[in-house]
Amino acid sequence: MEITDQCVVALTWTLKDTLGETLDVLDEPVEFLVGGQDLLARVEQALQGHTVGSRVQLHLEPEDAFGDYDEEKVFLESRSLFPPDLEEGMTIEGHALPQGTNPDAPRDMIYTVTELYPEHVVLDGNHPLAGIAIRLDIQVAGVREATEEEIGTGTCGTGFFRVQPQAPGNNLLH
Repeated sequence: MEITDQCVVALTWTLKDTLGETLDVLDEPVEFLVGGQDLLARVEQALQGHTVGSRVQLHLEPEDAFGDYDEEKVFLESRSLFPPDLEEGMTIEGHALPQGTNPDAPRDMIYTVTELYPEHVVLDGNHPLAGIAIRLDIQVAGVREATEEEIGTGTCGTGFFRVQPQAPGNNLLH
């Protein structure tokens, strides 16, 4: 079966930056809905017409991947608003930001704690790969028809490099 809109693809990949440093490896196939919200538009375009066993290599500039780094999505907050066990690298969903944080911080984003100081916390709402050009080496491991439910929701439940809250022990305020 060829890859077209409204089908499900099972993919593996290696993701590298332009210097060749590996950023992510997906060894076990994961399913994504083509024509939904799961994949970047350029990845979907590149996969069209391919079949099981195909290999697709892409170079994506930031505007085609995770966007440019936006300083407006970085917020300096008072350390006293957060739990004492807060650590760098933890994620916080915007709707769960503590009372007293900057009201201009959008509540529909996921923030990463990027720096901790005695008096302040730096929260970054940018995707961790924002501002980075990437190289993807994708292998197509499977192609199938999408179910009505998948088409209706626009997803197989696995977004392409969405920032997901970490394991319960590391996800504060969730």
